[in-house]
Amino acid sequence: MSDLACRIAGLHVHPIKSLAGVSPHEALLIETGLEFDRAWMVVDEQGEMRTQRELPRMALVRPQFRADDLVLRAPGMLALHLRLDAVEAATRARVWDDEVKAYDMGALAAQWMSDFLGERLRLVRFDPEHKRLSDKKWTGDVEAENAFSDGYPLLVAGTASLADLNARLAARGAPAVGIERFRPNLVLEGLAAFEEDHVDELAIDTDEGPVRLRLVKPCVRCTIPDVDPATAERGTAVGDTLASFRADARMGGGLTFGMNAVVLGGIEKVLRVGQAVRASIRF
Repeated sequence: MSDLACRIAGLHVHPIKSLAGVSPHEALLIETGLEFDRAWMVVDEQGEMRTQRELPRMALVRPQFRADDLVLRAPGMLALHLRLDAVEAATRARVWDDEVKAYDMGALAAQWMSDFLGERLRLVRFDPEHKRLSDKKWTGDVEAENAFSDGYPLLVAGTASLADLNARLAARGAPAVGIERFRPNLVLEGLAAFEEDHVDELAIDTDEGPVRLRLVKPCVRCTIPDVDPATAERGTAVGDTLASFRADARMGGGLTFGMNAVVLGGIEKVLRVGQAVRASIRF
C-alpha cells in the first residue's frame, strides 16, 4: 500500500433516483451514503423502479432543496414542492431484485410525474427502517446500507478519468461530457486517470472527525451516460468510447467508470468540497 494526497473536487446528491442531481458545497454522511441521495424513486403502478434507461426525459427534472422542501422543476411544468418531513401511505417498491419498504408521496406527485414522463407513475420515499444491504461478495464483513442506489452507498470518480475520456471522445470527433452523466457522489482531484480503480480506502479529516471509505467494486455502466442531461437525447459516443478501453475482466467484460464505495467510519460527519483526502493504493 502507498498513500496519495488528493482532494474532494465535487459532491453530488441525487435526491430522486435517475433524475438530475444537485451539487452542494457540503453534505452529511449517513449510513446509506450522502444524506437524501436516492431517498426517493419513480415507480410504475406496480412499484417497479423507472429510470433514464426507459425514460430519458427523467434527466430534465431538476431538483432543488429549499428550506423544508425538495422542489422539482421540469420544462413546461409548474414547480412541485415535496415536504422533506412528509410522506403518505406505506407501500412497497422494487429496486433491481430487492423489494423494500417505502412510502408513497401522494396523488399530486404521482400526477406530476405521470404528466411529464408520459405514463402512469408514482413517487415513493425509502423507508429508513428497512435495511437494504450491499452484496457481501464485494463488501466482505461490512454491512453497507443503501436507500434506492443501484447497490452501494457511494460512487467515487476522478477528474483525471473524465479528462482522459473526454480526450478520447475528442479524438473520435465527439463533444466532451460532464461528470454529471456518471452520477458520482464524490469526485476526487489529484489521482491519475482511472487510478481510483486501485484505491483501497479513502481517509478524510473533517471538522467533526475522521471519515473512512472503502472502494469495493468497479461501477459497470449502462446507457445512462449516453443521455444528454440538457436535452434528454440519447447518443452512443460515450458507450462506444468506453468499449474501446474500459472492458473490465473482473466484471465479466462490463464497461466500468468509477468505483462503488462503502462507509467504514464517519457517520454524521460533513464532507465538504476542497477537503484533503488520503487515498491508499493497492498494488
